[in-house]
Amino acid sequence: MLFIKDRVCINVLAKDINNAQDIKTAGQGHVLIGILAKDFLNSEAAINYVNNFHQVIGDVASIGLGSGDPTQCYRVVDIAKQVLPRHINQVFPVVGYTRGSVARENTIINCLISPTGKPGYVKISTGPLSSNHEPAIVPVSTAMAMAKEMQASSIKFFPMNGLQHRAEYKIVAEACAQADLWLEPTGGIDFENYQEILQIALDAKVQKIIPHIYSAIIDKTTGLTRPDDVAKIIDITKRILS
Repeated sequence: MLFIKDRVCINVLAKDINNAQDIKTAGQGHVLIGILAKDFLNSEAAINYVNNFHQVIGDVASIGLGSGDPTQCYRVVDIAKQVLPRHINQVFPVVGYTRGSVARENTIINCLISPTGKPGYVKISTGPLSSNHEPAIVPVSTAMAMAKEMQASSIKFFPMNGLQHRAEYKIVAEACAQADLWLEPTGGIDFENYQEILQIALDAKVQKIIPHIYSAIIDKTTGLTRPDDVAKIIDITKRILS
């Protein structure tokens, strides 16, 4: 089962397929592994990589943009249409198009919204065109309703910068629970703040939570995600859930 106690799994990156294999083992099957469109020369190269990934690692691929880069949004769709991944990261305005384009009905598709500095409001203009215009800032409840209309599975709240936006994050978590959307906190999550970030979502009664933990567990010299750190995160998660 992907989710620990049907509540939490984590999303991490892997430098290559060998690293992904080590991560999957360390994560005891509770890990989605990000593959970023931005890291490939073109969609075809990414599709070939993901097909190989699926054969070796299994159905845990999370197709991502790359630091939330909106210019990658349509490439993500091109890749996902061919490989039918378990999970897709997508900017808010392109979620409906993504859901309509990917034939796998149970693919988890998140919906990227951003903090505004004003609790209760979020930025939804996260697309390749809209992100270059005056920000579209809307009430959290409106963003949730629109995400559901586009058949998003979850809300990706990014960039959080750890707990810098704690008050905003708490409201988003509560709104996700009320709207029956999952939550994917992303940006600056590390061993110091992970427990509180997860606990806020659990206390809000979010149905499922997928924290994204990236740079804090990547070895700066080798670029490899450290399997021991993945194991530690899983142990912390299990302890919190128990």
